Amino acid sequence: MSVHFKVILDYDGTLTAEEKQVATLAARSLDTLSTDILHVPCVHLEEEYQATRRALLAAPHRYRWEVNGLIASYCDEGAFILNTTTLQTMLRNNPDYTRAVARAFPGTQYDPVVDCTNYLFHRHTAELEPCFRPEARAVLAELSAHPSFTPLVLTNSLGDKVQRNLATLDLGELVILGDTRQYEMDPAWSRWFSHPGLGRTQVLPVDEHHQVDLRRPAYYRALESETPMADGLVVIADTLSLPGALPLVMGIPFFLLRTPYTPDWCLDFVAAHPLGRVLDDLADLLDLLVACT
Repeated sequence: MSVHFKVILDYDGTLTAEEKQVATLAARSLDTLSTDILHVPCVHLEEEYQATRRALLAAPHRYRWEVNGLIASYCDEGAFILNTTTLQTMLRNNPDYTRAVARAFPGTQYDPVVDCTNYLFHRHTAELEPCFRPEARAVLAELSAHPSFTPLVLTNSLGDKVQRNLATLDLGELVILGDTRQYEMDPAWSRWFSHPGLGRTQVLPVDEHHQVDLRRPAYYRALESETPMADGLVVIADTLSLPGALPLVMGIPFFLLRTPYTPDWCLDFVAAHPLGRVLDDLADLLDLLVACT
């Protein structure tokens, strides 16, 4: 009897080389902050941004992307995540900036600073030219042609940007698992998970400096919606907290792509987890899937 797995591949940082795009994203975000929101000279913001970034990287476990009072991700988990956390920290640490952001984003979905950085991210990543990793097209083509696997492209965006960029690969229409909002944290969420050492928990311990909060109901619903339509799911991504931890506690295998920015604490945790695998090269994905499913 044949089996069929849905292979969920994260877009930014997994299929794309976000480390090559982040400088442009940061520059455009600072320009928008300078011109439209803070009304501060851009050269001054650039100096503050770099100083804040250095402070974050000096003690990365102390700086986090926080949403609704919960940790969505640690600052060193991704190139785009570091940019977002740097902007959030810079804006929160200056009361004048915080007030200006609150005026610009009065009808908040999360809080003004988070809404502001979400706006900057989605606006300016939509402007970037696609920068796929060299292996991305071949991997998607192999998965699409394989009888046991169907690739789904995972994104926090609504999907239009991703669909437009994927079209440049000339692979036909790929399925987008969009608007997953992996960063959307809900402290009131009542779902609990089983942990072999902790029992019922909503937090996944990683090491003495890191723990991943699992209260991500939108992402949970996105994964749950795909489960009945396949014999199994596999998630492949370049970061742990946002796309990886929740699948692991749901019993879904997770492959962490090793990138130039992947921190050791993420690699060590995933490598030691029974459902985790470290993917050293995206080109090896199909072989690893065949071996593990």
